Amino acid sequence: MVTTDRQDERLQARVGVRGAITDVVERARGGDLGVIPVVVGLVVIWSVLQALNPVFLSSANLVNLTLESAAVGIIALGIVCVLLVAQIDLSVGSISGLSGAVVGVLFVLQGLPVWAAIAAAVAMGAVIGWLYAQLFNRFGVPSFVITLAGLLAFLGLQLYVLRSRGSINLPFDSGLVHFAQLAFVPAWLSYTFAVLAAAGLFASGYVHARERRKAGLSANSVTMLAVRSAALLAVLVFVVWYLGRTRGVGWMFVLFVGLVLVMHYLLSRTKWGRSVYAVGGNVEAARRAGINVKAVYTSAFVLCTTFAAVGGILAAARLAAVNQSSGGGDVNLNAIAAAVIGGTSLFGGRGTAFSALLGIIVIQSISSGLTLLNLDSSIRFVVTGVVLLLAVVVDSVARKSRTSHGRA
Repeated sequence: MVTTDRQDERLQARVGVRGAITDVVERARGGDLGVIPVVVGLVVIWSVLQALNPVFLSSANLVNLTLESAAVGIIALGIVCVLLVAQIDLSVGSISGLSGAVVGVLFVLQGLPVWAAIAAAVAMGAVIGWLYAQLFNRFGVPSFVITLAGLLAFLGLQLYVLRSRGSINLPFDSGLVHFAQLAFVPAWLSYTFAVLAAAGLFASGYVHARERRKAGLSANSVTMLAVRSAALLAVLVFVVWYLGRTRGVGWMFVLFVGLVLVMHYLLSRTKWGRSVYAVGGNVEAARRAGINVKAVYTSAFVLCTTFAAVGGILAAARLAAVNQSSGGGDVNLNAIAAAVIGGTSLFGGRGTAFSALLGIIVIQSISSGLTLLNLDSSIRFVVTGVVLLLAVVVDSVARKSRTSHGRA
């Protein structure tokens, strides 16, 4: 009885605010850093850039930053899916450019409704992912080789689709361009979203805690859940108020955040999500546990290429044009870098959907800050590369620490 009482006391000590802090510290010591490195890095980057140029953290610049982050961020969300199963997709840039070209041709040149052009481009992206999965599952071709071939092939197909025209301008009065450039959430609705997000966090945490208590496991107290939700509400209300000083929160960024939340739910609360982490952690163990490994790989590839298509369409809408260089340049590298910098492991099995959100904000912050300083783009590439290298180093060190603590 004495032992049981002491165990209960220890479990109860873990559910309060002090217990939550202790739990975070213990996990960090064991190599489970979560989003700590990227949040610390983001604070440092913002502090330095704000000190160098006071305009950086202005409301107007942050609104632009969120809008510029959405398209590549959605592509990065797809990269998170394939990295979680320990694979890679090098063709997301080419797929995004091709998707934008398809929308331009079908909508502007062929006269199809914009929704039909978008549906065709997104469906094309999904089919490409399915083809990748077939080559990977049936023939065992490494994803690196498959997607590298896709990068070249779809770049060539994009050039063929645009042909001698070179570029296609999307009508400024179209709903697609308006959505990407001029559509902002009304203030009252933005605050409503903030309240719903905080309430949703409390509700999901409460249900999860109740399930853990039924299983005889430790769980967060209602007080802790309320404090966490109140903190989120305060942050979101401040963000909405601050961005609202100029144009407010763009609908395109809301779409990005909504996709992140949906993927977070699917990855953390569903059987499919647990299967993804299992396959990425140890594919043979997952197979022996009865998981349909091939289906998991297929879903990851399809999601990745579908998100690449969506991101490409939004990027074209943001510029109100698509051309032969769409999806080229640093789009591919930034999408992959965002997923890794945000905390998704290159070794598979670790990371969250929020990695795409945090990672692309870091990259776009660097780009925006250096642009305000009138520095050459070469410096931006160097700084982004250094940040990416540091993220991978932190991931490798954390992985070794988890192994030594038996948490790998």
